[in-house]
Amino acid sequence: MDVKTGFFYLFSLVLLFAAFRVITARNPVHAVLYLILAFSQASAIWLLLQAEFLAIVLVLVYLGAVLVLFLFVVMMLDVDVEGLRQGFWKHFPLAGAIGVLIALEMAAVLMGGFRATDESRNLAGAAAQAGAQVSNTKALGILLYTEYLYPVQVAACILLVAMIAAIALTLRGRKDTRGVRAEDQVRVRSADRVALVKVDPTRPAPPPPPAPAAAAEEKKT
Repeated sequence: MDVKTGFFYLFSLVLLFAAFRVITARNPVHAVLYLILAFSQASAIWLLLQAEFLAIVLVLVYLGAVLVLFLFVVMMLDVDVEGLRQGFWKHFPLAGAIGVLIALEMAAVLMGGFRATDESRNLAGAAAQAGAQVSNTKALGILLYTEYLYPVQVAACILLVAMIAAIALTLRGRKDTRGVRAEDQVRVRSADRVALVKVDPTRPAPPPPPAPAAAAEEKKT
């Protein structure tokens, strides 16, 4: 067994352990931390398979954004864990059956790929040697922006609409703040903002007001 195979088994074992702890941890924060560990091991396996683009995307998108957001949300929310666990054993048979079905389907697909003939392996090796001159990221980018350009644009529009809808739904106008209209700011002129006033520099100073006692005496006289 070479070093690459050893690292593959190491990352796989840690990944399986972290995935198991995600669904068995009692503390939601610990479950999110184990999920971060699982994704990091999955990205390492992607690197071993020379899929560096998928590994970097998994680290940047999921570890750097999604799971950190999950962690902060779970830490800020007061999650009633005991209340969520009340119906666990009630739904366990259905969930177990669905999990076993998914595992069998994945095993059937993977075993079909492992039973590849020598001819298909030789073809795959020739294709790998031919594509060795082009990096995985470059090949994926060329494929996305040539053959799948319209699906990428449609997905980008859908994500943009979802982002705008989320902002519009969560935006609440405060009554104690004064809003400014954009059209009023565009039409504003310098004369509306600044007023130049000429002041006579030699104007005499006004006389000081009389003292209260002197004013009273003047009224008596």
